[in-house]
Amino acid sequence: MRVLLSGSGGFVGRHLHRALDERGYEITCVELADGDDALDFFRTNDTRFDLAIHAAAIVGGRASIDGSPLGVGTNLALDAWYMRWLVRTGTPRAVYFSSSAAYPVALQQPGDVRRLYEEDINLQYMEEPDASYGWAKLTGEKLATYAEAEGCRILIPRPFSGYGEDQDEAYPFPAFIRRARERQDPFEIWGDGSSTRDWIHIDDLVGATLALLDADVTGPVNLGWGRATSFDELARIVCTAAGYRPQLKHRTDAPQGVHHRVSDPSRMLNHFVPTVTLEEGVRRAMAV
Repeated sequence: MRVLLSGSGGFVGRHLHRALDERGYEITCVELADGDDALDFFRTNDTRFDLAIHAAAIVGGRASIDGSPLGVGTNLALDAWYMRWLVRTGTPRAVYFSSSAAYPVALQQPGDVRRLYEEDINLQYMEEPDASYGWAKLTGEKLATYAEAEGCRILIPRPFSGYGEDQDEAYPFPAFIRRARERQDPFEIWGDGSSTRDWIHIDDLVGATLALLDADVTGPVNLGWGRATSFDELARIVCTAAGYRPQLKHRTDAPQGVHHRVSDPSRMLNHFVPTVTLEEGVRRAMAV
């Protein structure tokens, strides 16, 4: 199988590359850090692949999402050209990585934790997502429907809080791991600590994506555990793994994002069951 993988050097991309390589696929990588701009590729290249996986995006954690909205908004152009390229080349099968940021922020407010279902996004009546990053992903999903109408079958994973041992420290999980390794006391947490996220290890994120492709699934699929973990809880888990109990220091002046973001993973579970618990993921990260 001939596969195009954009963003092959990113967190998701490099793990996908390893998994695809283990399957013996012929992989063409497009990675900005290697001098290959995915935007230029989609504008000018006419090669037809059996499968295209688009994992290239400008993001960088909460600070980037809130602090550089125009930079993150560049994803709109990147995703639009990806869809045009799929149609132009007649690529029959594709993956467009969306995000849990595409869900309406109105469904992620303080109060009871509400699991998010794929149907909570209505592309005919789009509601306010999370910042310009959410708008880019939501728009990308809308554009995918037009590419599908031209004959390309597109899987749209919506990962929740993906994490792993080699993730950039701009994201909460590796930042927490570093603080625990350094046995920082007090232990700093952005926000009031009560916000929840649904963590999924990169091995499960990649495994789910490939399982869904193998099952020929199309459309949006949540990737998560459906487990709501507050940032205070995450801090306690990583500090327990490090063998100490610090005071928690809450930075209410720092970017916090939405309050609750937890998936209903039922659609994914029809094809893939995650195996790496958050506690196991913390153990692996602490052992690196």
